Amino acid sequence: MKITTRSRYGVRLMLELAGNYGKGQVLLKDIARNEDISEKYLSLIIIPLRTAGLVQSVRGAHGGYSLARPPEEITLKDIVHVLEGGISLVDCVDNSLSCSRARTCASRDVWSIVSGQISRTLESISLGDLLAKTREKADSAPEYHI
Repeated sequence: MKITTRSRYGVRLMLELAGNYGKGQVLLKDIARNEDISEKYLSLIIIPLRTAGLVQSVRGAHGGYSLARPPEEITLKDIVHVLEGGISLVDCVDNSLSCSRARTCASRDVWSIVSGQISRTLESISLGDLLAKTREKADSAPEYHI
């Protein structure tokens, strides 16, 4: 599994929504501008996130997008799973039928362990955690004035 641009941008999208949680809806064009990501691309990413129940949308003049649950209840694993379809590094970890050697392959066991560690790590980090880390980094970044 390679974390694709889709997941990287998906996490950034969800982080923007987390930063606005409880403050109302956010327009995709605003997220696109803030994150320097194409609005058209974000509109494709948001569909599976909404379908999975991670994001909710409201139509109309005061419409937009917001998180469907508090940031502390959405993990990076939730996002990556929706956008990538899984977390395994190789197909045979999720589907032993994809390889005739799966039952006797020692390297499959290694990939299974590695995939499990990645999964547990992503599951241990919530959007709330990531938002706190983002704010911490912003507060400690040096400011330059001319």
